[in-house]
Amino acid sequence: MEKTRHAKLNLDRVDNADRLAERALDVFCEDASRAIQEKGVFTVALSGGHTPVRFFELLGSSEQANSVKWDSVHLFWVDERFVSPDSEDSNYGLAASTFLDKVGIPEQNIHRISGEETEYSKAVDQYEDQIKSVFDLAAGEKPQFDLLVLGMGADGHIGSLYPNSVVLFDTEDIVSPVYFMGENINRITLTYPVIRKAEHILIMISGRGKAETLRDVLTSEPDEVRYPVHTLWPILEKVTWLVDQEAAQYLEDY
Repeated sequence: MEKTRHAKLNLDRVDNADRLAERALDVFCEDASRAIQEKGVFTVALSGGHTPVRFFELLGSSEQANSVKWDSVHLFWVDERFVSPDSEDSNYGLAASTFLDKVGIPEQNIHRISGEETEYSKAVDQYEDQIKSVFDLAAGEKPQFDLLVLGMGADGHIGSLYPNSVVLFDTEDIVSPVYFMGENINRITLTYPVIRKAEHILIMISGRGKAETLRDVLTSEPDEVRYPVHTLWPILEKVTWLVDQEAAQYLEDY
């Protein structure tokens, strides 16, 4: 890796998955406190998957999370599958079952994606309208979230930006559908220009199954089509990589 790229890499290594969740909670609470103090509102978008489950549970149970002024939080999702909100595959459903009903966030501040919509364009329009309303966007403007919490797949995807996906070339929209062939569930995602614009991005990476990909991502030349996480390379100074020891096992130079 080039020295300049290495210098911009904010890598936070922790011992295990439990510590990963605790550090993610620290970041969430610190960013929330700062944003609310500075402008009276905290806008955050979450992802799903297995990695953030313990973090979500801490949001719903810890004294630290209780200190968050939840009535000043606007909660969004980075991406969602086209499933009903009570589906085990729903990213919203995961949040609802782990913390949403345990914190004092007003219902009107929860901005979920309508994954149950059979007309995908309608779901895209509805979600984009919510974002435009909360951020008071003019035509052509992109929102700036205070915090995005991402994972990284074993194929290097973030949100629902998958390798070789058409959505990787969508620079105009705020929200875009993602279509798959075969048995994979179609999705909706924030586009990469929106992800890049965030004030802070936290990437949670856990487990030995991500270790080889993480090594390759951090040591290879950026290739956004092969590894969509490379779309973040122009704004690495805003990205915190939160990685447990199993995922970091091949990162000897960090």
